[in-house]
Amino acid sequence: MKYMMLMQFSGQTTDEVPPIDTWPVEDLQAHIQFMHDTNKKLVDAGEFVDAQGLAAPDQAKIVRAGEGGAAVITDGPFPETKEFLVGYWIIDCEGPERAIDLAAHVSAAPGPGGRPLNMPIELRQVMSAPPSEEL
Repeated sequence: MKYMMLMQFSGQTTDEVPPIDTWPVEDLQAHIQFMHDTNKKLVDAGEFVDAQGLAAPDQAKIVRAGEGGAAVITDGPFPETKEFLVGYWIIDCEGPERAIDLAAHVSAAPGPGGRPLNMPIELRQVMSAPPSEEL
């Protein structure tokens, strides 16, 4: 079964988790190494499909169709957003229990001082088709 793990990060900082661009270099390197190690474990287990980090929210654009289908673009940042998507994994594993275990592992990525961030990881099954009752 395929799942998407969506990694959220809070735009609101606390004493425990300051903005990532202010982390000591060694903490940032440990965080990035954790992500590389996680990807390698997923590849080695045959569960890795894809993973990508995303640009910061201040580079985001919201696009809607306007008059006659012309693009109407709204630039970020979006101050009303408390959490934002920073990256995702698509995994292919045997079932929801394994996907939950993997999401919990990613949630515990190290932050400042090596403390687990306990980031919220949204886990959603990738659907291959609409549910049969909707056909």
